[in-house]
Amino acid sequence: MRNALIAPVLTVLAVPALAAGPDLEMWRLDCGTIEVRDLDFFSDSYAYQGQSRTLTSSCYLIRHGQDYLLWDAGLPAATLGAATQPDGPIGPGLDRLLTDQLAQIGVDPAAIGRLGISHYHFDHIGQAASFPAATLMIGAADWTALKDGNAAFSDPALVQPWLDGGKVQPVTGDLDVFGDGSVTMLTMPGHTPGEYALLVRLAQSGPVLLSGDVAHFHEQLDQDRVPPFNLDRADSLAAMARLRQVAAHTDATLIIQHDADHIARLPAFPASAR
Repeated sequence: MRNALIAPVLTVLAVPALAAGPDLEMWRLDCGTIEVRDLDFFSDSYAYQGQSRTLTSSCYLIRHGQDYLLWDAGLPAATLGAATQPDGPIGPGLDRLLTDQLAQIGVDPAAIGRLGISHYHFDHIGQAASFPAATLMIGAADWTALKDGNAAFSDPALVQPWLDGGKVQPVTGDLDVFGDGSVTMLTMPGHTPGEYALLVRLAQSGPVLLSGDVAHFHEQLDQDRVPPFNLDRADSLAAMARLRQVAAHTDATLIIQHDADHIARLPAFPASAR
């Protein structure tokens, strides 16, 4: 196993410098909610016994000049308008499709050239197939797990266009998405083997750091609470440490994608941040 304590210190140095002049714009999209009836599902130290919470499922559209990157694809379309099941620890729900939101701001799904996925769980790849022409950018280890049928809490059919030969970019290490330092995928394994966060350096609003599922809500990140279903506990703690360090070192606005208070730090759709 890698030295999880050293990893965040070394990898944070890899964040590239920003070149001058990228034209960036970012929208926060509604990708559903997840009713968590037993919040202890998210702590392997029994920290949240008797608690419940509704988590957000958020996605992000990033315009870089004339190019579009969609970050995460939310809950599956099949959950649209469906009643949540009363049994089980969680109940997902979806009110609006990604394609409908894109239509509202005049973006054709075919214009999405890159689909960045933080990790393989069903609530992050749910509507991916609505963008079959996009290049799927996903952690290499997560892509291998999907292809091999070893991705827990997932359904490979949700990425069928790429299993059938669509363009895939399996990502290892950090990735400067557009080559100018404006948007960077940051490797943060632990929750899944190929988990990623995303750093977006907006000219007016400043840097924004999207968490993926390195943490699901701020108390979890603040107190190093690891879900029992994470793949690797040590790597999870290292990823949390790196997320905090990157936010501090870049003075970024940290957005924990499942935390309603955090996503409210960005303008509500259809407004955008620049």
